[in-house]
Amino acid sequence: MGRYMWGKAAGALTLAVTAAAASGCSSSASDNGAGKPAAKTEAVDLGKATATFQAAVTTFDDDGGCLEQARGTCWDQMQALMRPARTLRKAMNAHRGTGPEFWSEAYALIDKMEDGIAVGEDQGATAAGTNRPAVLGSAHDLSRWLDAHPAE
Repeated sequence: MGRYMWGKAAGALTLAVTAAAASGCSSSASDNGAGKPAAKTEAVDLGKATATFQAAVTTFDDDGGCLEQARGTCWDQMQALMRPARTLRKAMNAHRGTGPEFWSEAYALIDKMEDGIAVGEDQGATAAGTNRPAVLGSAHDLSRWLDAHPAE
């Protein structure tokens, strides 16, 4: 008889928890206001993101590029190109006029930049396994790709 009552109580408790979870009820959500809808993320305009990225590449070139050969001397410039590339990727993801097939080469170039940045520092111009071509070279390749493939 004891097992029967225990099983019945456990089954009722499981049913109550499942029903509460399915309905979205939660005591912690109602206690701290977390049940409010999340703020919508602002859509990134593709034209603006493209222009910002292109301007970053132009600025890099106009400033002379990365002249120093020593490691650690181009990290700021690499970051300055990576930030607008990430914003551009968000805009590409949100763009309704084209699909991922259109962007596949651009995504690959941004991924290559990310791989170079993932090292965590500038490896220098002459180091074996330098990450400068992955970041700086891919940024220039992406800039040329964007010129050849306008999406607006």
